[in-house]
Amino acid sequence: MVREDTFDHAHQYLMGLTDEELQMRFWHLTQEIVDPLVELARTHTSPSIERSVLMRMGIDSPTCGAVVAECETRGLLGHGAGHVVLVCMREWDCDAPTAAANLAAGKGWKIAEAKWGSAR
Repeated sequence: MVREDTFDHAHQYLMGLTDEELQMRFWHLTQEIVDPLVELARTHTSPSIERSVLMRMGIDSPTCGAVVAECETRGLLGHGAGHVVLVCMREWDCDAPTAAANLAAGKGWKIAEAKWGSAR
């Protein structure tokens, strides 16, 4: 099977673009690639995936379990447990383990619910 070479055609099209237009095209195409991945991640998460994300943020396993369980109870798991922790980190100006420990202790859930609401 012979592959049709499209380089010359694409090259001619791209040659007419300025650097700014090329950059805009790059970011537009990148967004087209990333959008379905973001949607897939948003709609296909699980407690184990969310615990894994938190562990990669430097949070210990028992705290990860507590935060993910509470995210699931409050209907926030689809937003990402790491995102919940990140929002609290920014609010409290602290690191991920500290924010997660606070959440595991029951503090800060109003911050997350103010951002996304609650399914409870």
